[in-house]
Amino acid sequence: MPQLCDVLDVLEAAYDPDWAESWDSVGLVCGDPAEPVRRVLFAVDPVAAVLEEALEWGADLIVAHHPLFLRGVNGVAATTPKGRLVHRLIRANIALYTAHTNADVARPGVSDALARAVGLTGPLRPIRPVPGADPQRSPGLGRIGLLSEPMSLGDFAAQASAGLPETAGPLRVAGDPDAPVHRVAVCGGAGDSLLEDVRAGGVDVYLTADLRHHPASEFMEVGGPALIDAAHWATEWPWLRDAAALVESALGAQGTTVETRVSATVTDAWTTVRDK
Repeated sequence: MPQLCDVLDVLEAAYDPDWAESWDSVGLVCGDPAEPVRRVLFAVDPVAAVLEEALEWGADLIVAHHPLFLRGVNGVAATTPKGRLVHRLIRANIALYTAHTNADVARPGVSDALARAVGLTGPLRPIRPVPGADPQRSPGLGRIGLLSEPMSLGDFAAQASAGLPETAGPLRVAGDPDAPVHRVAVCGGAGDSLLEDVRAGGVDVYLTADLRHHPASEFMEVGGPALIDAAHWATEWPWLRDAAALVESALGAQGTTVETRVSATVTDAWTTVRDK
């Protein structure tokens, strides 16, 4: 049976904490590196619903994409939701580890998994490379790739929707639904900071999350390309399967085994859509 430190070594070899943005908070949040790990639950958000799933399944470790504490705190009293979560994790002897922007830029990372989920095939290149980084391991933010064959924007939106986990709201599309689409850019999570890089990338459509009105409107006013806005949680969820498979494979090669599970708990913030 591997120890927690063995699992962390695998994760940090693939998602080096040094690749995280300066404002980010990644790594081990709570847990003893010397404790044994039998079951690892992978989830996008470290929230109470995910902890309930971990408790029910008997997980020893939660690997989350989003940080629990993005800014420094002076205490973790159980008078706040995050403080209560820490107390419950420790009482249950469940470790918590996060890989955020370091997993975003890794190769393969969050956007690679998103690209495959929505149907991109063949080689992928970053939308915005990391200057000076090893291109075989950390190529940068977002990915650009090709569909196996061109299709209309409307058909691609339907394909992307089918490839992503279901959330309360539909995909939002900006552009002519009959326009042909072949070269596609994607970015898991909030991606409107890459709009100008996308325009320079010569793509037909950009799929990401959390697109704001004004940047999207201005982008389309000067000719696009087309935009598809998906749920933040949904664009990052496909990476969980890749990370789980990585841990199982790497530990198996070392002669140890661990059981992994990708959380089926939908933690997208939006829970209901009301039609007019």
